Amino acid sequence: MQKRAGPLLLTTAEAAEYLRIRERKLYELIAERQIPCTKVTGKWLLPRPDLDRWLLAGMARPYGVIPAEPPPIVGGSHDPLLQWALSETRAGLAILPEGSQAGYQRFLRGEVVAAAIHFHDLDDPEKDANIDIVAGEATLYDAVLIGFAQREQGLVVARGNPLQLTSLATAHAKKARLIARPEGAGAQQLLAALLRRECLQISGFGDTIEAATGPDIAQMIRAGHGDWGIATRAVATAAGIDFVPLAVEHFDLLMRQRDAFRAPLQKLLKLMGTAAFAAHASELGGLDVSAAGCVRWAP
Repeated sequence: MQKRAGPLLLTTAEAAEYLRIRERKLYELIAERQIPCTKVTGKWLLPRPDLDRWLLAGMARPYGVIPAEPPPIVGGSHDPLLQWALSETRAGLAILPEGSQAGYQRFLRGEVVAAAIHFHDLDDPEKDANIDIVAGEATLYDAVLIGFAQREQGLVVARGNPLQLTSLATAHAKKARLIARPEGAGAQQLLAALLRRECLQISGFGDTIEAATGPDIAQMIRAGHGDWGIATRAVATAAGIDFVPLAVEHFDLLMRQRDAFRAPLQKLLKLMGTAAFAAHASELGGLDVSAAGCVRWAP
């Protein structure tokens, strides 16, 4: 549905016109707590984005047509702790690691039951961009964003850091060979934002090749195909190579509320609150799971 221009907070008169109903009917919906609203200094105000989601939630479908159940796949970004957790739950959840943007788009199309995301703002690498992205999508009226971990991201380099890379600037000065991620991957977004902040161009590094996931970057560095790439400390630890920290990011799981209460994802969410989960995160390194399982955003 295309949104009409106007203020984000509507008065009852504006909301009634926006919804094409009588103001009296709107007050009935407010009294029955059936419509999103808030009271400020004695007056009811209705957030327009929430009204859009409310309308979509009640959208009628032809008789016999119900929303398709998504397959039991967690798409989006790769993470060693997430991969371990999905295996540990034995809940029948598969993983499809192809980057935050690809997984997010699959989720919107109903092709995965959840998406693991870590988006970054091009103008501010440290900004928590996950909430900004999902909050701006009207079709996520029934979704929830669950915190999984805060992760250290940085340079993954060969064991012993033979080129003595300590920053993007030193990698640039030494023309170190870059192993990049595909466009749309969260790590690639972070790299673009960091390069922009330091006024560097990706073309200024040595030869650049591409890898599908963080572990692929680590393996290619071990094999001598490149000098550095952007990945998490956990990826470097698992591969036995070195790591130079650059940023801390939020790594979250996006899912529909109805699916969050079903057995497969419930098993995953339950595991995220256990001592075993925290212990494995500690072994991998660079992961803060103190808020794992907490709701970070809901419409």
